[in-house]
Amino acid sequence: MAPSNPLVVALVYNGLSNFEFSCAAEVFGLLRPEFEPGWYRFETAGAEPGVLKGEYGIEIRPDAGLERLRDAGTVVVTGWKGVVDAPIANDLIQALRLAHDRGARLLSICAGSFVLAATGLLDGKRATTHWRFVEAFRRRFPRVSVDPDVLYVDEGQVITSAGSAAGLDACLHLVRRDYGSNIANQVARRLVVQPHRDGGQAQFIERPVLTQHRDRISSALQHMSKHLHMECQLKQLAQLHAMSTRTFMRRFKQKTGVTPVDWLLAARVDRARQLLEATALSVEIIASECGLGTATNLRHHFRRRLGISPTAYRKRFSEHIG
Repeated sequence: MAPSNPLVVALVYNGLSNFEFSCAAEVFGLLRPEFEPGWYRFETAGAEPGVLKGEYGIEIRPDAGLERLRDAGTVVVTGWKGVVDAPIANDLIQALRLAHDRGARLLSICAGSFVLAATGLLDGKRATTHWRFVEAFRRRFPRVSVDPDVLYVDEGQVITSAGSAAGLDACLHLVRRDYGSNIANQVARRLVVQPHRDGGQAQFIERPVLTQHRDRISSALQHMSKHLHMECQLKQLAQLHAMSTRTFMRRFKQKTGVTPVDWLLAARVDRARQLLEATALSVEIIASECGLGTATNLRHHFRRRLGISPTAYRKRFSEHIG
């Protein structure tokens, strides 16, 4: 179901962060005739008058000024300039507050969280920003609970995302909220990115793409991926791939950044997430299918890793509700 107001307005400014702006433009602004009618409309609003200068000499001519925020269903703050101590104009703060009061959703990418925090709309709420700016953010906005180890925080009407590429995660999350998992996955596929990344800013990829390079750890990863539903004994796994348990543990962590137990648990939770999105199987059956045993065990690990229960996740993202 499309949002009631599909107009997405990206805030642009002198010193525009080009990558952050491009994240919003690619997700919300690219023409997608396969989803018409009802896809987003995308415009830009200048925080300052006239032709604006972005990074690397790029110029941008905004579609309108701050008054356009009044009509937006979603406002995206695409980064910000001089993060630690840059002033944020009162007219921008007021325009964002008015947009919020009229029901617009506000989404920040990277340092754009400083702009949203300046409005006071994040006071008493959780937020995130780029890990480099966390301490500066805490000093400047002590009433906001900043989480440095997540890709984005969804507080309903206000969404903040971490470092630059996490803006794509937050934008895709909003697409998933608006149009469902199937459409969000198609958008992600066209962007050639993962439709959903688990973990925080400091994460290593816990389930790396398994390539054709057939070293013994790659072979072990293939084996584990194909047998998530089965009990996995570390000693037998090491023997199967002609290594001692100690050598297997060391080489596995060198390749993946995590222990075999942590990798397997993350892979099982990820498989459970996929089954919740794509099937109508019960939580009990999914727990068995992905190797987590019981529904209680699945709920515990799912909530611990994703911050949401399996049932709530299915209600939000599944195409098989009912």
